[in-house]
Amino acid sequence: MSRRFFGTSLSRSSMLHTKFHKPIPFPNLLNPIFPKSKPIQSFRLTPPFFSSISQMGDARRPLSPTIPPPDKADRLELLRSLEFSLRSSLSSDPLVPNPNPLVIVISGPSGVGKDAVIKRLREVREGLHFVVTATSRPMRPGEVDGKDYYFVSKEEFLAMIERNELLEYASVYGDYKGIPKRQIREFLAKGYDIVLRVDIQGAETLRTILGNSAVFVFLIAESEVKLVERLIDRRTETKESLLVRVATAREEVKQVKNFDYVVVNADGKLESAVKLVESIIDAEKAKVMQRNAAV
Repeated sequence: MSRRFFGTSLSRSSMLHTKFHKPIPFPNLLNPIFPKSKPIQSFRLTPPFFSSISQMGDARRPLSPTIPPPDKADRLELLRSLEFSLRSSLSSDPLVPNPNPLVIVISGPSGVGKDAVIKRLREVREGLHFVVTATSRPMRPGEVDGKDYYFVSKEEFLAMIERNELLEYASVYGDYKGIPKRQIREFLAKGYDIVLRVDIQGAETLRTILGNSAVFVFLIAESEVKLVERLIDRRTETKESLLVRVATAREEVKQVKNFDYVVVNADGKLESAVKLVESIIDAEKAKVMQRNAAV
C-alpha cells in the first residue's frame, strides 16, 4: 500500500528510510490577497511523522469482540452437551491421588540443634506427628516425660525389645534409645506425616529397615567450631565427654552421603533451617513417584 504526499507516490518502506535534508517550502498563497500577512512556515517531514500517521490508523481499527463468560445455566448446558458428544460423563475426581503420608527421619551429630528444629517445626506445620522416643537415660532439667522422651528404666527397655515393640533401638553413650512401632502405625493410618528424630547410628539402622520408603534429612552445624560451642553452652558435658562427642561428630559427618537431603542449622538462622525442612516435605509431596512407607 502506498500513500500520496504532494503529488508524489511513496511506499511505506521508502518513506521510513527517506532522509529529507531540506525543509519543503509552501507557496505564500495569502500574499497576493493580504500582502502584510506572514508567510506560512515550512516544516520537516521525518520518520516520526509517518509513524504517528500509522498509529492513528491503528487506533481507528475496531477492537476484537469479547465473549462474555457464560452464566451457571449455560455452563451446565455446555457441559452436558460435551458429555453427550463424548458419550461419557466428566469425572469430578482429582486428576492425581492425594500424596502418601511420609516418614521423615531427621538426624545429625550431637549439638546441631535437632531438638530446636523439631520444636519449631511442630509449631509452624500441621499434619505432622513427632514420634516420642523411648530412652533409658536420666531426664535432663526442663524435659517432660511423654513429650520429649518416654523415660524408662533399662530393665523396662530390654522388655520392650523382647516384645518386638521397637522399630529401631541402640545403645548410645551407655544408654538405650528406641522408636516405638505403635505410634507410627496409628498416625500413618490417620494420614499424618511421621517425623523421627534419631542419632546417626539410628538413621543407619532405619535406612536398612525402611530403605527408600522414608525421607532422610541430615542436620548439620555451619562449622566444627560452632558445633563444639553449642555442646559447651549446654553445660551437660565434662571435658572428657566433650572430647568423645567431638571425635564421634567428626566421623558422623562423613555419613552425610547416605542421606537424601542436608540442612545447615546456622546460629541465629533457625527459621531458615525449618523452612528448608518444610520445602523438602513439600517437594516430596509433589513427586510423581511417591514414597510408600510401611512399618
